[in-house]
Amino acid sequence: MAYRFLHTADVHLDSPLKTLALRNPELSELLGLATRRAFIRVVDLCLEEQVDALVLAGDLYDGDQTSMKTARFIAEQLRRLHEAGIRTFIIRGNHDALSKITTELVMPDTVKVFGASAEAVVIDGAGHSPIAIHGLSFAKPHAPQSLLRHYALPVPDAVNIGIMHTSLGGSEKHDLYAPCSVADLQQSGFRYWALGHIHKRSVVEDAASVIVMPGMPQGRDINEDGPKSISLVTIRDDRSIVVEERPTAVAQFERLAVDVSGATDWKGMIGEVSSGLHKLRASVTAEHLVARVQITGTSDLAWRLRRDLDLVRTELETRGTLIGNLWIDKVQSVCLPPGSVNSRSGAAGELAAIMEDEVTRSEGYRQELRAIAEELRAQLPAELREMFGSDEVSFEENLADIARDGSAEVLARLRREKVD
Repeated sequence: MAYRFLHTADVHLDSPLKTLALRNPELSELLGLATRRAFIRVVDLCLEEQVDALVLAGDLYDGDQTSMKTARFIAEQLRRLHEAGIRTFIIRGNHDALSKITTELVMPDTVKVFGASAEAVVIDGAGHSPIAIHGLSFAKPHAPQSLLRHYALPVPDAVNIGIMHTSLGGSEKHDLYAPCSVADLQQSGFRYWALGHIHKRSVVEDAASVIVMPGMPQGRDINEDGPKSISLVTIRDDRSIVVEERPTAVAQFERLAVDVSGATDWKGMIGEVSSGLHKLRASVTAEHLVARVQITGTSDLAWRLRRDLDLVRTELETRGTLIGNLWIDKVQSVCLPPGSVNSRSGAAGELAAIMEDEVTRSEGYRQELRAIAEELRAQLPAELREMFGSDEVSFEENLADIARDGSAEVLARLRREKVD
């Protein structure tokens, strides 16, 4: 008999919502419950596949959660696995290192939460090879050094599985945590590494080992776009390993760019974008699709698009309702008037040149914009402040984007054109 388990990480239960679409109460409610619903799907898959275990490689929670509602939810889901005879193996990552739930919640005896000292749980073979599951939790939110050296040596004659929360060699949008290289993991003697921390899926296989970063089961904003899934792992009698991907996202975030250069009027432009949304929705298997739309190309409608972007959004939200379970996160326009790429002629062109060359590049303008942004950021709840950027570099980049969008908005409102 084979040994089978589901491997997931970075569930981030009840994490604060960061999407700009929070002004839509229905979308806010959908996304607010999405991480819980995705975790229920994980447990459902465990029961459907009749696996031997669920492996959670860190960040089950999003921080120092104290909500008893969250605690009861976790206890209920783990109890479902316990009653089915499915074991659960959990390590804590950087987000849930200090979680009080982990230490205070009474877990079923089929649940193993690894501590800050590395341990190995050996499962005697009952029709399969002996399995040794190694785990080590973060003791603190930061782990600047590799944790690999703290793991015990592989258990002889067993299939060794390591659970680790690590940034590996580093990844865009992720801070460095417990760094180690793929080569180090391949040389460890462990047959399978169940990793967590990086929210994008990756699988590395060679003759000696399989290293899997499953990504997260549910994205939380447009920066976590694309399909989300978990891994179903089978260790065969000959000790070979098969990894299968299983989708879990309740709502999938996607970016959509639509070129409207061929549209001759407003109705045609809306039709082009709606057609793009139809095709995107058909390609997404998740129950809900949350789309960020960017309108591109050259068109006589470019200035009107800038001015009436709120009307475009309303139109697309209506189309999304008709298509079904399609939500609009944001609508952006980078559409340009014909001939505007290389020409700055006319009053609008001269004003655009002044704004770009003199105003937005001046230190006084930048200081004023920075001061306004910092004042606004200080008034936001802590969980939403990263909307302006998580560090100084991203903060300045976002300010530059705001300045460009503001300039285009001013020009659009000053431009006189006929309205169809």
